[in-house]
Amino acid sequence: MAYTTIDDPSAYFQVAIWSGNGSNQAITNDGNSDLQPDLVWIKARNETSDHAILDSSRGLSARLHSNTDDVETSDTSATMSSFDSDGFTMTQYNVANDANDTGVAWQWKMNGGTTTAGGGTDSAATTTYQSNTTAGQSIVTYTGEGSSMTVAHGLGAVPHAIFVKKRTNDGENWRVYHQYGNHGGSHSAQQAGGTLNSNASFDFGANSYWDNTDFTSTLFTVKDNSTVNENTDTYVAYCFSQIQGYSKFGKYTGNGQDDNQYGPFIYTGFKPAWLMIKRTTANQWGIYDSKRGTHNEITMNLDADSDSAENTATNYDDLDFLSNGFKLYENNDDVNADGGAYVYFAFAEYPFVSSEGVPVTAR
Repeated sequence: MAYTTIDDPSAYFQVAIWSGNGSNQAITNDGNSDLQPDLVWIKARNETSDHAILDSSRGLSARLHSNTDDVETSDTSATMSSFDSDGFTMTQYNVANDANDTGVAWQWKMNGGTTTAGGGTDSAATTTYQSNTTAGQSIVTYTGEGSSMTVAHGLGAVPHAIFVKKRTNDGENWRVYHQYGNHGGSHSAQQAGGTLNSNASFDFGANSYWDNTDFTSTLFTVKDNSTVNENTDTYVAYCFSQIQGYSKFGKYTGNGQDDNQYGPFIYTGFKPAWLMIKRTTANQWGIYDSKRGTHNEITMNLDADSDSAENTATNYDDLDFLSNGFKLYENNDDVNADGGAYVYFAFAEYPFVSSEGVPVTAR
């Protein structure tokens, strides 16, 4: 059996960086494959401004912010004017496209905006998904019913990570499922929920958002909680199932070491292109990528829960991207506190070993 089914991760995920020009601007990807994105997450690197998340299921005028509980915007001149065959086009109004701005976008490919009527408890008329089963990723939209319900995710495999956001009526927190969200706790993963727009600890037990119910290869469950399932309100869910050599949603325990030799090494099975780390207690959601950090050490992190500009300080959250994972060597609570329980979300630049058995070299 081949080590990976995805030799070129750039067919399904890419990172783009640019300098703003104050007018409409096409952002073209530079990976090995052309990628027309269906999910685009944008952040201005040089200034305080909200993150912007758009997708081809909700449409170009519908924007969410990972760092706030705001409802979905409806602005026809908002952030992007098109999803392109190998990237996207930003409008002159994009907060990451002013003349003096620098920007970054993280992009995932699903199914070109083609949705399928869903299943589960909710009716097919109000639930849809567009999925990419090869890459294990999907966009789901659904309408809440106010009582425990199941939602079709379209992955064809059990989800390992889900991000849910209420879109309408009133602001609610983002909810995050991670297969190891119980790391450091005594409850099941289906009793653990993170809050993407806050540095709050993962929530365990009585406040379960997933109704303490195991997910299946077709369905995930949401409880009667307004952040994931308010009657008649609409939601979006970004769902992921890990694929060997392409994505990993894992955990580790920090050791507090400041030394490159003794800091923890975390095996992913690929050279990371994108990495988000969250301590399951009250720490931020730090994001790193291989385009902003082109050389080890990587210190150029952004926080999903903050509108802050990119942190470029040396000796802050230092880590290395390696051919088969990442290594930490900074005694910092956000990534490597002694005994700290952490979860991570990672996507590949290259698999550690190709489907032909060819290893990938280190940076």
